[in-house]
Amino acid sequence: MPCFPLIAVDVGNSRTKLGFFGAAPAGDGLPIPAETLDLSGSNWPVEALRSWLAALPRAAWRVASVNRPAAQRLEAAIAEICPEAERYRVAWPDLPLMVNVPHPERVGIDRLLGAVAANRLRHPNRAAVVIHVGTAITVNLVTPDGAFAGGAILPGIALSAQALHDHTDLLPRIEMVELADAPPVVGATTEWAIASGLFWGAVGAMRELAARLGAAGTTSRGDADIILTGGAAESVAQLLGPNVRHEPHLVLAGIPVAASASDEKHAGVEV
Repeated sequence: MPCFPLIAVDVGNSRTKLGFFGAAPAGDGLPIPAETLDLSGSNWPVEALRSWLAALPRAAWRVASVNRPAAQRLEAAIAEICPEAERYRVAWPDLPLMVNVPHPERVGIDRLLGAVAANRLRHPNRAAVVIHVGTAITVNLVTPDGAFAGGAILPGIALSAQALHDHTDLLPRIEMVELADAPPVVGATTEWAIASGLFWGAVGAMRELAARLGAAGTTSRGDADIILTGGAAESVAQLLGPNVRHEPHLVLAGIPVAASASDEKHAGVEV
């Protein structure tokens, strides 16, 4: 049974992103969602989802999740709003991707879907480094032959800000959730000093890890392609280097790519 039109869902630790894809991907490049919805936190209103779905045709669902309680809440809402819809949870064996790590089942599905999407963007026979900026920051290597090879994980800036406050006596909790506007490097107050450290520390870590992972995957075809996604503005991509590509819907786009590749097998496990 064909799985398009398709609603792709990326359930993260801080937000849930949904995208509607009317047809299977065709040609090169990434499929672009015709409609999207962002649900922040864990207590998003079900009416927001119901209202968004009311304007869409009936579609199959593919849910990719790194947050089990959030995914269960979403799936309960889907069952209530459109009980007849076909829905599946995306799992790593369903992906058109070699996963060259000892325990593929332990890798976040968002990291693997980013690699699936990156394989449609990177230059032939060239490695890619895929950076996800979210609750955690992940920097992942896709080898020149298209395999996911692992990478690095570090806390996102919101987690780091919370940890500084929780594990010190005097440092305040600052509201810094995403890598948005760059703060001054020299912080004239404690709050601005923390903002500087979190922002530029994250940028520096991503730049260093991208360079080292890229070097590990470099071939004679040239430097690795670097792709940035998640809660980061395009301006942050430019801070990482002039050739860094910003793709805000990278993980979402990986879902229809994977679904199209395994359309006849009904990608995922039924929920």
